[in-house]
Amino acid sequence: MIRLAGLAVIVLAGGILVTLGAETGIPADQLAKAARSDSFSIPTPGELFTALEKSGKINWAGQYRGPIPVTYSNRAQIALNLGGLIADGFIAVEAKDGQQVKNIGSDIIKLAKALGVSEKLLGRGSSINEFAENNEWDTLQEELEATQNEVKSSMQSHADQDLVILVTLGGWVRGTQVVTSAIMQNYNEQSAKVLRQPALVHFMQSKINEISPELRNEPLIKNVNEQVGKIEKLVSFPEGKAPDVEQVRKINQAVSKLMAEIESKEAPK
Repeated sequence: MIRLAGLAVIVLAGGILVTLGAETGIPADQLAKAARSDSFSIPTPGELFTALEKSGKINWAGQYRGPIPVTYSNRAQIALNLGGLIADGFIAVEAKDGQQVKNIGSDIIKLAKALGVSEKLLGRGSSINEFAENNEWDTLQEELEATQNEVKSSMQSHADQDLVILVTLGGWVRGTQVVTSAIMQNYNEQSAKVLRQPALVHFMQSKINEISPELRNEPLIKNVNEQVGKIEKLVSFPEGKAPDVEQVRKINQAVSKLMAEIESKEAPK
């Protein structure tokens, strides 16, 4: 089952999963189980979080961030932030924080509606609140997963594949921010190995380069593309070698800077 925090662990071919598994430290069979028939293959933050949890207990509530605006006018920026919010929803479920789940769920619906997705999401929002109030965590996770799939399917039906890519990218950026923060708080080499992702980041940047020229040339997307290229270098340490705390900190600083720019109401000029 796909964990909450991404819109798409997706498969081009079985071989790409093996390659990405080797590059990320996430077992290939775990990626394969999470695969869905979409347009590209990127492990969601959920897969990173699962790998991280194997090394010890995580203070998920300590990974919360403050509220973000939900009144963006730029569709690309909305999509990137929607992905980040889905990652936040996963964190809230892991923390078993019903009120936080409801708050994030409400914001997810607002941003999704701004992209013109299905009206079915309104019913999903009510269900999320009900399950959170009753502490039905397993059911809640399934409902949130259904919500993310509803968003994705609706955008695809409107020929908005570019936005699906950006939602996935936003989830990855926020997820990597959380993973690096958690590793810095409780460093060990095994968990740090999860951050080796050169092939994954290179692949993700190639997908950014495939979106429509009009969207790709927007200032925010151009900046995101440039920053992802820099992050690729930071996660390209030797195979089998864990990054030290300072290397993890540099990755965290890079993704945090990118996340701040994605959140900002004042997009790059």
